[in-house]
Amino acid sequence: MIKLLLIITALFPVLALATEPNADTLDLTGHWVGYMALGLFVLAYVLVMVEEFTHFRKSKPVILVAGVIWGLIGWVYAQNGLPHAAETALRHNILEYSELFLFLLVAMTYIEAMRERNVFEALKVWLINKGFTFRQLFWLTGFLAFFISPIADNLTTALIMGAVVMAVGANNPRFVSIAFVNIVIAANAGGAFSPFGDITTLMVWQKGILEFGEFFVLFVPSLINFLVPAAIMHFAIKDESAGERLDPVSIKLGGIAIIILFMVTIATAVSFHNFLHLPPAMGMMTGLSFLMIAAFFIRRSEKKTQDSEFCFDVFNKVSRAEWDTLLFFFGVIVSVGGLGFMGYLAMTSEAMYIGLGTTYANILVGLLSAVIDNIPVMFAVLTMNPEMSDAQWLLVTLTAGVGGSLLSVGSAAGVALMGQSKGLYTFASHLKWMPVIALGYAASIATHMWMSDIPFA
Repeated sequence: MIKLLLIITALFPVLALATEPNADTLDLTGHWVGYMALGLFVLAYVLVMVEEFTHFRKSKPVILVAGVIWGLIGWVYAQNGLPHAAETALRHNILEYSELFLFLLVAMTYIEAMRERNVFEALKVWLINKGFTFRQLFWLTGFLAFFISPIADNLTTALIMGAVVMAVGANNPRFVSIAFVNIVIAANAGGAFSPFGDITTLMVWQKGILEFGEFFVLFVPSLINFLVPAAIMHFAIKDESAGERLDPVSIKLGGIAIIILFMVTIATAVSFHNFLHLPPAMGMMTGLSFLMIAAFFIRRSEKKTQDSEFCFDVFNKVSRAEWDTLLFFFGVIVSVGGLGFMGYLAMTSEAMYIGLGTTYANILVGLLSAVIDNIPVMFAVLTMNPEMSDAQWLLVTLTAGVGGSLLSVGSAAGVALMGQSKGLYTFASHLKWMPVIALGYAASIATHMWMSDIPFA
């Protein structure tokens, strides 16, 4: 997206600073403020992409740039006698972020609670102790990643399945490398057909563009996206015994109840949105109260047998949410919103959706997601709000969700597994399978277009 914006900016003539007809907005795409904002955003995103090497948290540069961009916008608008137009636009961006933030905060709190209650550890040990072969484990971790990620996020799912693979295959580098590629593809594909399986699908759902049930049309294309490369990689793995057994792990008191409450919370969020026409975030916050009440009784029971310092504390789980990720989303959404307010996204929308055509533009969004995180790409599309049918909105949701699998750095799951693998899964080892992954990407798009009667021309 960044490269495309720069190219388009270079191609279009410099536009004079002027007020759009019948609107209290200014076209800043040809103004020095616009160029500066665009340059700063590119610089911030470069820092985000090299976080793995610099260890400079990704939230820091994007939050700083978000503040500078809107500071520049506010200054220009004040100079032109429009002091409240920028304020109104920024408040709208903050409102969009707050709904996403509250939804994700509750989901992350539940995931942390389940992790602390040993739910995921028990699953890992159970898988290892079943005595599967490497091939069986390859398919099992892939399918579990595909079906867990629609409920949990793809990052958590990838880390759980990655722990299983590392526990049984640490002495088999080839198996670990291929299995990790498979997990990344499966986790990203699984998140694409669920309204809360990926940040991009969540944004589309919360925006009200697609109804809850419409996303499940993407189940078959998402499954194809996972199965095509997995079927080919299957033959690269030897069918031999996977390894040693581990001591059994029990789920702690209340663990099963928390799983059930998480399902109830998701159902509450869906009901609030579908039947009461209220933001899903309100349903999630209501669900957080379920967890808080359950935590009270779990803690009271545990106090009878152990020190209160080690008892279940729901607020401790809130503190362990991925705050860097949540703040990164703030910086991205507010920065991209600022670039959109300046006029860059309208320019990009015209170049992509009118110049290339809707279908090709939506396929391009997925390819961009392999290089740039899919969140700013999808937020940019939502801000552009091009006129598209539901089938095309589903297509861009699919491509943004699964496009990140093309490169290991294209999704949070891939980046996390590179860190977990201790050098066994790298950018290069993932890149080796890129043609196979691209085949699955193309097959999933073709499947959706065929199922939705989107013309191939």
